[in-house]
Amino acid sequence: MKKIIILLLVFGLLNCSSDDTEPVIPKNFKVLSLGDSYTFGQAVCDTCGYPEQLVDSLSKRFNAVDTFELQVIAQTGWNTKDLLNGIENEDPQGNFDLVTLLIGVNNQFQNRPFTWFEEDFPTLVDTATQLAKGKKENVIILTIPDYANTGFGQAFGGAEITEELLVYNAYIESFCNQNDYNYIDAENLIYDGLINPELLAPDNLHPSALAYSNLVVQLLPLAYEILLE
Repeated sequence: MKKIIILLLVFGLLNCSSDDTEPVIPKNFKVLSLGDSYTFGQAVCDTCGYPEQLVDSLSKRFNAVDTFELQVIAQTGWNTKDLLNGIENEDPQGNFDLVTLLIGVNNQFQNRPFTWFEEDFPTLVDTATQLAKGKKENVIILTIPDYANTGFGQAFGGAEITEELLVYNAYIESFCNQNDYNYIDAENLIYDGLINPELLAPDNLHPSALAYSNLVVQLLPLAYEILLE
């Protein structure tokens, strides 16, 4: 009789615990990535760019029922003014949980006046913030990768490229610090391209899938923290 009573009690407790379990409510996270060829993923596969790899890594940290939507507004060759026009043309809706911004390399490569960047960058950051539900803490800004030590970079300026991009990245870092924005330093993403060709895509200029995965390692903790809040 004692054994039967004990079994009944255990069975009853198991039933109570299962009844108290709350169902998992699926969440849908919307991610927007803004930029140029570094965001577009020039010369790598469709799922090899950093936005795609980031979303894939994030999805593995959340419940299986949660879903992710990724929108990328970026094209190879875009400078800051091109990106502003691209955003206007795409007209994304301002309800993204996470927005990333990486822009400026073509301002430097196309020899645009630095005043362009000084005028456009704050506008782009403000636009990114509005698209991130008006929350600056939902925005991640990346500094510009230095492409000087690639085969292409060596043929188009080498050390001079580094000097010019240092000015851009110093501005980005200062802006983020003064205005309390998250930023990730991607300046050295492919700087070792000449001694580590695995970091470069087949065009000998853009980051490879491996380089982008290294960038995602930097991005993931911050991006995960943003989506948890």
